[in-house]
Amino acid sequence: MGMKTIFDFTALSNKGKEINFDEFKGHVLLIVNTASKCGFTPQYKALEELYKKYKDQGLVILGFPCDQFGHQEPGSDEEIASFCEVNFGVTFPLMAKVEVNGDKASPIFKYLKKSTSGFLGSSIKWNFTKFLISKDGQTIKRFSPVTKPMSLESSIINFLNE
Repeated sequence: MGMKTIFDFTALSNKGKEINFDEFKGHVLLIVNTASKCGFTPQYKALEELYKKYKDQGLVILGFPCDQFGHQEPGSDEEIASFCEVNFGVTFPLMAKVEVNGDKASPIFKYLKKSTSGFLGSSIKWNFTKFLISKDGQTIKRFSPVTKPMSLESSIINFLNE
């Protein structure tokens, strides 16, 4: 087996179910580390809009809540899900809370950082860092927390049309 791709990983959903990323092959994936009490939290709204607009064409958005930045995600997985649903109508999948930096970082984030290292340095700087992954898993684009989700739209369309 050659180099790993994103499709070789698994992660827990916020309901504790193991999700095999193999099932996302052929989809465009947008992976975001999220938080409920952050200045960027309103980005959930735009992420949800993108999801609604493109999910039937093959876009999958996965939110990975993380409490490593200013302790802005203190809640349990259940509290996080309810917050996102109530405040932002989030319907895209949320995963169990993870760490994205350090030794205990989720393998998925270790992989994403390594695949895009050199860009903004490899460690995740803050909540709502975004990784856009092509259908074949070969191309990964990294966007900073300040990048508004809607400005990813043209990249998403390009990846969907590949």
